[in-house]
Amino acid sequence: MRRSARAKRFSLRVSRSDGRVSLSLPQWAPEAEALAFLRAREDWVRRHLQDAPPPKLARVGAMVPICGTLRPVESGAGRAARFDGGVIHVPPGPREGPRIKALLTALARDRLASAVARHAETLGRVPGRLSLRDPRSRWGSCSARGDLMFSWRLIMAPPEILDYVAAHEVAHLAEMNHSAAFWAVCQQLCPETDRHRAWLKAHGADLLSWRFDSPPST
Repeated sequence: MRRSARAKRFSLRVSRSDGRVSLSLPQWAPEAEALAFLRAREDWVRRHLQDAPPPKLARVGAMVPICGTLRPVESGAGRAARFDGGVIHVPPGPREGPRIKALLTALARDRLASAVARHAETLGRVPGRLSLRDPRSRWGSCSARGDLMFSWRLIMAPPEILDYVAAHEVAHLAEMNHSAAFWAVCQQLCPETDRHRAWLKAHGADLLSWRFDSPPST
């Protein structure tokens, strides 16, 4: 349960990545009322938990998607993961997941920086700082200053999906809203906007289900 000064009502959310159920409530709300709200929506919560994809671990022996294609993860030498010949090579051990994540983040930064530069040039706009994070509820954002944030997990999606999200956020440099004018700019940059949005809605949970953390020590 999370109390929020901005919350005016109870709200429930089921994480698409790990199945965590979050119940937000106003500061003034009694905990008993919040739990009653949760119990009344038990069927909704269970249905979403059943629909969520099971977590997948990025480890040696797994098949991790890069640019929409599953790539085998094999043991490799050195201290960092590398992508060579269609194979992810990673030093075996407890740091396999974080090292694969670092590799994917570096690949995502290169692809996104290139896509952002291309789309910004088309609009004649100058983007701000580019950063990569691991949000759970959005794939990108654009600040009022023009700084762009993206999920590094986009590197696991097909290239055209990554390109669409880059176009979407760059379009906000021209229209800081989701008006008809914004979607017109987005369509100008990415004519297949509707199809790519539908892909993310259908398959985004699969990208979020991948786990890259180290296993707990025993």
